Amino acid sequence: MTEINNQGTVNPSTSAVQNEPEITNEMAIKALIPLLITFILGTLCLQGFNLVFTEVGKDVGAPAQASLITALPSIVLGIVCFVYGSLGDFVSLKKLVVVGIILLLVGSAFGFAANIFMQANIWTVIIARIIQTAGEQVAGSVYLVVASKYLKDSLKVIFFGIFTAGYQVSAAIGVFAAGWLTSIHWQYLFLIPIVTVVFLPLLLHNLPNKSGTGNKVDVWGFTIFGTATAFLTLFFSYTAWWMLLVSAALYVVFAVYIHKASNPFITPTFFHNKHWIMAISLILLFYLPNYSFSPIFNAIGTGIYHLGTQEVSLYIVWAFVVAAVFGTCSGWIIDKIGKRAGIICAACFQLIGLIIAAFCVSVSPAALAIAGCLYYAGVGLLYSPVVDTALGTLSKDESGRGVGMNDLAMNVAGSIGIAIIGGLMTSKNMTGFSIAGLTGDAANFSNLFLVASIATIIGLAIFLIFNKAIYSESE
Repeated sequence: MTEINNQGTVNPSTSAVQNEPEITNEMAIKALIPLLITFILGTLCLQGFNLVFTEVGKDVGAPAQASLITALPSIVLGIVCFVYGSLGDFVSLKKLVVVGIILLLVGSAFGFAANIFMQANIWTVIIARIIQTAGEQVAGSVYLVVASKYLKDSLKVIFFGIFTAGYQVSAAIGVFAAGWLTSIHWQYLFLIPIVTVVFLPLLLHNLPNKSGTGNKVDVWGFTIFGTATAFLTLFFSYTAWWMLLVSAALYVVFAVYIHKASNPFITPTFFHNKHWIMAISLILLFYLPNYSFSPIFNAIGTGIYHLGTQEVSLYIVWAFVVAAVFGTCSGWIIDKIGKRAGIICAACFQLIGLIIAAFCVSVSPAALAIAGCLYYAGVGLLYSPVVDTALGTLSKDESGRGVGMNDLAMNVAGSIGIAIIGGLMTSKNMTGFSIAGLTGDAANFSNLFLVASIATIIGLAIFLIFNKAIYSESE
């Protein structure tokens, strides 16, 4: 049994720690450091490709499908977050890490070799990124399991804070690395995580080999649900209606399956919780534009100001630094002002940042960078209160599934958002008019920021109207 504290992190029950004395506190720390480095290096690739996917799409001759380079790996990320959370209950952490690092190395080597020594192809890029993403997330999941189960209480908050800060800092470094490497070859982004192989002996020495006693993983349930979500995101990239129909049909199959299966990973009653439905809708809406700001900024820098990607990265990197600061301090901030005020403040930061960006497209890259700092301040502040709010609508025995569904919702929402924004960016259907008084490409970019802000506006409105109902269950 686990529970979630007010910072959005997972705390184990005392009995869980007492029943697993196999690993000492010192060994846990020795394992956590290389796990964090592995996770950070994997995240560098994620953020790096998020920044330069349009250039990659052009280089491989598929600019219209470039958003899939970010969208499909992000779907996989959301799914494996849920799967690895379940596997951590009964599969040896050593075995999980070995599988993860192997996947990370295979994805890195394949992505580099296939796209620099052979004819570059968008699907070799996507497949390599999917394999890398699946491997990288093992390190993040195992980090949280080890920190939850094996650290003494006084160190848990510290290492959860380090994890949050590590993610945001890696996002900042990933943007900078992408800008630098694109001046050489973007293919070298694939090689960033390959050094993690040196940590494998240390991890094998310090991680426990004990298998847990959790329930069997519902492979069919995960497969049906994940495939339905994949087709939904593909629809937004290709606008092929048959994909939407396939997605809808698979969701219907999934609904029937969880009613008939003896031990589904999630039960029908989970979806009957109206409080949770309202709370998870906030995550879906607030995280919809999450992956969009960087590629829009990059396109403006190259298209309007004629900057190289490396120069653009020097501006946008500060937004991720701000996100790291606000993410690290979010627990203290929420403790002072409360979850409701925290969500409202975070949403307002996001909204103000997007609107300012819409009106600053033709002002200067520095003005856009300031808008980006405001937006990502909201992103950094939002995680803790919105996740805690969603989990507060569930009983304690549902908290594990709640954490997994939150991760899935965040990643899928971001994937759908980047698919929508990426499609609008390449089609240039919004060049005719802008309320910012711009025309041509500048009008298109301005309108993209405004489109991204719609989801935040709706999410904020829903929260302001229904926050009493959302919190009534937990209170």
